[in-house]
Amino acid sequence: MNKDWPEMAGELSRAIKEVRLGAPETMKAFGAMAQAATAAGALDTKTKELIALAIAVAIRCDGCIAFHAQAAVKQGATRDEVMETMGMALYMGAGPSLMYAAQAVEAFDQFAAA
Repeated sequence: MNKDWPEMAGELSRAIKEVRLGAPETMKAFGAMAQAATAAGALDTKTKELIALAIAVAIRCDGCIAFHAQAAVKQGATRDEVMETMGMALYMGAGPSLMYAAQAVEAFDQFAAA
């Protein structure tokens, strides 16, 4: 398995810039939605990033795992919190989510070590 998650996030960031240049209004709206969705409210931003990480596992999105594992680290999530979050992702997504949960933990560990 052993993907380089920080490298993946960097490569995707560069590729996303191309989309931003090609569809600026759509990307501006997407950015505003992301800002609104992740802003602290009844749930803090860290909790929202853990939710996003669980959803990334359940829908099997490698790039989403990279970005939300990185964001979870930046928001101060602990490995124990990530593990409980993976438990919920597994509960909701069964066997296929187990494969992605293993990758999400690997990604979190790589970002935490950086």
